[in-house]
Amino acid sequence: QVQLLESGGGLVQAGGSLRLSCAASGLPFRGYAMGWFRQAPGKERESVAALTWTGGTTYYADSVKGRFTISRDNAKNTVYLQMNSLQPEDTAIYTCARAALRYGSPGLDPGAYAYWGQGTQVTVSS
Repeated sequence: QVQLLESGGGLVQAGGSLRLSCAASGLPFRGYAMGWFRQAPGKERESVAALTWTGGTTYYADSVKGRFTISRDNAKNTVYLQMNSLQPEDTAIYTCARAALRYGSPGLDPGAYAYWGQGTQVTVSS
């Protein structure tokens, strides 16, 4: 069964931190770029962060740059999103995705991602 399973979401106060994890199973992980996206109620999906299949190049939305860090562990088929200095405007459902093309560099383009998880809720209180 193809699955991207996110975890680590929850309720946190403004200024706090959370670490999201996304574990891939049933589909190749090595060789594929991974990304994190979010969608707040009543808003369109927003690209948050992405990294290449090697993890050597990362991409961030301006809104999270300097606060969020994306990383991956190919041995564990897992991608992470460390979120620091969280603000109420970061409240959203966070979803991970795997790129469609092996060895591609889709960056923050959601159209270049083929497999998506169900998401995990992050709520930041003021």
